Amino acid sequence: MSEGRASGREGHANGSARCMWMRGGTSKGGYFLKSDLPADTAQRDTFLLSVLGSPDPRQIDGMGGADPLTSKVAVVSKSERDGIDVDYLFLQVFVDQAIVTDAQNCGNILAGIGPFAIERGLIPATGDETRVAIFMENTGQVAVATVRTPGGVVTYAGDAAIDGVPGTHAPIPLEFRDTAGSSCGALLPTGNAVDTVNGVPVTLIDNGMPCVVMKATAVGITGYEDRDTLDADLELKAKIEAIRLIVGPMMNLGDVTDKSVPKMMLVAPPRNGGAVCVRSFIPHRAHATIGVLGAVSVATACLIEGSPAAQVAHVPKGSRKTLSVEHPTGEMSCVLETDASGTVVSAALLRTARKLMDGVVFG
Repeated sequence: MSEGRASGREGHANGSARCMWMRGGTSKGGYFLKSDLPADTAQRDTFLLSVLGSPDPRQIDGMGGADPLTSKVAVVSKSERDGIDVDYLFLQVFVDQAIVTDAQNCGNILAGIGPFAIERGLIPATGDETRVAIFMENTGQVAVATVRTPGGVVTYAGDAAIDGVPGTHAPIPLEFRDTAGSSCGALLPTGNAVDTVNGVPVTLIDNGMPCVVMKATAVGITGYEDRDTLDADLELKAKIEAIRLIVGPMMNLGDVTDKSVPKMMLVAPPRNGGAVCVRSFIPHRAHATIGVLGAVSVATACLIEGSPAAQVAHVPKGSRKTLSVEHPTGEMSCVLETDASGTVVSAALLRTARKLMDGVVFG
């Protein structure tokens, strides 16, 4: 995978493309068929920067919402792989920099891939529910989404609620397997449950999303602060960024100065009956909630003996465990299955999605 870049925009890039704007989980972005975008990566990235309105803190000249969570793109195509329905490439479009990167997955935007694929006719509905096998190109992993399709038509209406999203919608369960080491080559890329960086004990982990997990108190906060307070704490952000830059090569990610991974996870004991409380940086801004695969990685860290997460977490017994990961606006429940050795072999989460707009977007 390459990390695409384009220089700043001068005027408007030429071109337009068919696009569906969707909320996926607690994120939002543009969903495109691969065939509707330029085949050349540099041209594609220049077009997407123009579409989203980057680089500009307000993204006033584009569709972006001035937040990394609403400056995202999904590129989807019918898959040629055995047992797979569609291929999905996630692109993070930076808000205030002219960068488009494929260095990570996005499990929230993933929630919209199944509905989008059915709506675009890439696969047929198979009854009241349609299972969609999705190959995540960023990391080479597979997820299976179950989409409600009564009468052969996608419905977004339902009674499932997720924290961070108003109202209720149709549930979209997501099942993950073989996500360990998706970007870093191993669940624990250094082979250690705990490494010490700049005097802070951390767990470097990748179970679908490269994360650096540390106790909130180890970097001078409680772990219960709200998002605005965290974003205003420049001393904290400088401290965790210094750690992030050091661990990039340790996690086999190279120089991460201009990359959106690893994510920084500050953990504390749960306050609302969950397993662990998290404040997530993605990586330079505090997350309003927590990413899907970030939650999976943090929940997995809670099962690693001696890790900072395990030291503060309340972990249920049994080989199938539901770990509620508390975040600034609620919680996300991860269902983890472990084998006889305690290794996590699968993870499942509940998300929702909604189609917001279908039409043509201009660069």
